[in-house]
Amino acid sequence: MVRNAREVCLRFVVAVAALASLASCNDNVAAQQQQTPRAKPKVTAQTLQSQEVTLTTELPGRTAAHLVSQVRPRVSGIIRERTFVEGGMVRAGDLLYELDSTSFEAALRSAQAVLKRAEGAVPSAQARFDRYRSLSRNNVVSRQDFDEAQSQMLQAEADVAAASAAVETARINLDYTKVRAPIDGKIDASNVTPGALVTENQEAPLTTIHQIDVINVDLVRTSASLLWLNKERADGLRSNGDSVTVELLLEDGTHYPYPGKLQFRNAAVSSSTGMVSFRAIFPNPEGMLLPGMYVRALVEDGYVQDGFLLPQRTVSRNARGEATAKFVDANMKVEERILPVVQSVGNNWLVRSGVTNGDRIVVEGAQRASAGQEVEVTSVTVDDQTGEVRQAAEIVPATATDDAGNLVSVRKTVPSVQ
Repeated sequence: MVRNAREVCLRFVVAVAALASLASCNDNVAAQQQQTPRAKPKVTAQTLQSQEVTLTTELPGRTAAHLVSQVRPRVSGIIRERTFVEGGMVRAGDLLYELDSTSFEAALRSAQAVLKRAEGAVPSAQARFDRYRSLSRNNVVSRQDFDEAQSQMLQAEADVAAASAAVETARINLDYTKVRAPIDGKIDASNVTPGALVTENQEAPLTTIHQIDVINVDLVRTSASLLWLNKERADGLRSNGDSVTVELLLEDGTHYPYPGKLQFRNAAVSSSTGMVSFRAIFPNPEGMLLPGMYVRALVEDGYVQDGFLLPQRTVSRNARGEATAKFVDANMKVEERILPVVQSVGNNWLVRSGVTNGDRIVVEGAQRASAGQEVEVTSVTVDDQTGEVRQAAEIVPATATDDAGNLVSVRKTVPSVQ
């Protein structure tokens, strides 16, 4: 019993000594931690500057010929010859088809003969009228005879006028046997061949001509986006007036080299689709655009005079859905702001308030730094197109020089996403 009591006491003394030693070690570690300063989080930040930003909206559309003319015969007849090359270019007035003109030539000669006969009756009727008019002054002839002479003279003149019109009609019909191009453009394949019988103003066209040196692009836009645009213009979005520039993206994603102009907008919204139709006109000197092609158009909505473009990676949402971003202040401390984001612009968010020139927004390391914490900052820039982060020394300046070495500003134009 005594031996067991001694063992218990010995074990108790050893345990107390171990606990005292452990407490002493913890005190030493805490003292060392207090003596060693906590490392500052490292973040990267981009310096913000206001700039003029042109906002564009991407709209779907289809190309259409500026003018389309379906060629039809004006008289009936047998096609004797086709004179154009299918798929080629024609000019207004070029001969396309020639119909058999034999019967029309005969009709013209017949009308000319009727005209001569009518003209031959005029002199005698005129002489009789003149004679009766002089005699009637002396009451030699009755009033009835004078009226009949006057009527015959007027009838002869009317016959001449009618015969002249018939000659003109016959001449026009003869000219219509030569079917000519009504407009300049690219001509389609012929729907008829020589020897075919065609009829006056038939339903099926002989061929079709498309004027494509200028091309139409028919666009559609939602009525909701128009309401948004009106609201933005009321809030300060500046308009370019009636001269609205439009750029095209082709089906393969390439940019069409010639800019166009917005021509008109329909006055009503489609009740079935909720869309508003637009039309833009583009030059097409090389014939790159063909009718019926699907394209995407970048339409200028207007521009913001002093806007800030914040990289999308720097903006997050809080629990209430508000856009927030972290900034580094003059004391190298982090502050978090709620921002009134206008819309997405390319790889950026457009902000018109809540930011001033020279503010530094945190790009990388925002998770490691909380609001009010002091940080170490490295200046970077984020490429607007690719989102690539680069050192601030690689920033492309917002100005450039022209051929004469003069300093000019570079206007930023970016597409918007609605």
